[in-house]
Amino acid sequence: MNKEIMLRRMCDLREDHDYTQRYVAYKLGIDQRTYSIYETGKRKMPVHKLYKLCELYGVSMDYLVGRSSKKNVGR
Repeated sequence: MNKEIMLRRMCDLREDHDYTQRYVAYKLGIDQRTYSIYETGKRKMPVHKLYKLCELYGVSMDYLVGRSSKKNVGR
């Protein structure tokens, strides 16, 4: 996993979808402050929340964590 790539992609995906941190946090079942801490890399996001984030954006986990440049596997 490449932390810098993952953090950049988390932010880029949110902005590409015109979502606020508050909205993404709501969809993940956490508060905005906690999501901000995850997005800035001050704390690691739990894996189950990463899966929810991938579902929200329709991307693969490999893409989100920087293991692939393809957003969707098999597409």
